[in-house]
Amino acid sequence: MMEEKEEQSDLRLKEEEEKEEQEEEDSFRLHMVTWNVATADPPDDVTSLLHLNSPKSPDLYVIGLQEVYSGPVRFMSDALFDDPWSQLFMSTLAPLNYVKVSSIRMQGLLLLFFSKLEHVPFIRDIRATYTRTGILGYWGNKGGVSVRLSFYGHTICFLNCHLAAHMKYATERVDEFEYIISTQTFDCKKAQTVLDHRLVFWFGDLNFRIQDHGMHFVRTCINDQKYNLLWSKDQLTTLKKKEEMLQEFEEGPLDFQPTYKFDRNTDIYDSSGKKRKPAWTDRILWRLRPAASPPKEQDESDVGLDVRELRQLEEDEEYPLKVRQEFYTSIMEYSVSDHKPVIGIFTLVLRKIQTTPLVRLQPEGDWSADIDSMVLYSPLQPFPSSTWDWIGLYKVGFTSVSDYITYTWVKDDEVAFNEEVIQVYVDKEEIPVQGGDCLLCYYCSTLQSIIGVSEPFKVHESKVAIEEGLLPEKINGLDQTVAREDVWN
Repeated sequence: MMEEKEEQSDLRLKEEEEKEEQEEEDSFRLHMVTWNVATADPPDDVTSLLHLNSPKSPDLYVIGLQEVYSGPVRFMSDALFDDPWSQLFMSTLAPLNYVKVSSIRMQGLLLLFFSKLEHVPFIRDIRATYTRTGILGYWGNKGGVSVRLSFYGHTICFLNCHLAAHMKYATERVDEFEYIISTQTFDCKKAQTVLDHRLVFWFGDLNFRIQDHGMHFVRTCINDQKYNLLWSKDQLTTLKKKEEMLQEFEEGPLDFQPTYKFDRNTDIYDSSGKKRKPAWTDRILWRLRPAASPPKEQDESDVGLDVRELRQLEEDEEYPLKVRQEFYTSIMEYSVSDHKPVIGIFTLVLRKIQTTPLVRLQPEGDWSADIDSMVLYSPLQPFPSSTWDWIGLYKVGFTSVSDYITYTWVKDDEVAFNEEVIQVYVDKEEIPVQGGDCLLCYYCSTLQSIIGVSEPFKVHESKVAIEEGLLPEKINGLDQTVAREDVWN
């Protein structure tokens, strides 16, 4: 009898431990940047901007730029190749195992989303869109660009805006923001608009100014670091008291120097004839979706709405999401622009809704350019596969989804399959002659995201190429070969 009680007690203890493991919350570090770069070329080093020397490395980087140079020749070039700013961030972060998962550009507005590779299979349903508000809504020098996604099942939207300039247009800025929010839609069942998302980050050059106070008072407060004396006249702070939509957005204290306007290549506020008053134009705010209220007794016509709200309420309770801002400041050392960059560092505390990748994949046997190769993959959960799905071969340390060595269409190159494992063929002509450390990624076209990543593996040098005296030459990320005798002739 005693033994039975002990067994039951052990069983209950085990069940409680398993339940605690399932209910365990995870923390993720998010590093955000907003910077109006005023058409300048990027600086040589962004270590301080990205806090690369910090002992705590972020899980995600989100970088929003405004006024990226978009002259006709450069803009056409950037349409074909990554712009200099994107290149800088990718080349800096890729060696640290970050991948550019998504990006969107509308003229001078640029939004980049980076993730540590380990999280990539859990970043799904990626969509990006833009809204123009400049010159009657037809010109993209002002407006908003956004990237939305599901992160371990939680819907998040990042909205980078550049709103109307000048002191007198405060209400117009709010109107532009509300227009952007109301017009941006996404082809996603769970979150079709910006405010449908569980978490929204709104940031950029929002262009709000400091009203009423004179130049002397403002500069004295800045020099004395008494920033709090200016907060009550900050337009965004003032408008938040009146505008219901703005009240749902939170912001950390403005305990840093106003970030506009500086003489370029200096830390001196505008000394031109215009002598613009300093202002916190560059901001980062966030909004957690308000908790759904328990549905009340309503008409039959409202039943569908009740069901949606009930599901939302259950999900919010079962899978909580909390946001904590750790850091909010301007980085004064960068002076290529008349704005200083602003960074916000956040901790996202959440219980994962999705815990398993949708696909497991691995190389079969040894790989080299001497033989055709095979990829084995297994769907671990149902997902919306299509004929446009592909598997990419990447070098370890790749920069972005499009930075593959080669790819194979999943359906077209399928060789054999059963219920558990599917075999896909890769032509030896597509495999790099030089070899190297590589990995495989499964890209789902419907979800517009990588849903499975293999462990790194070795692609061996081509023995045939070595025997025939062919040397590898790296061109555009692909290994091509030239005859040794041609090199010396």
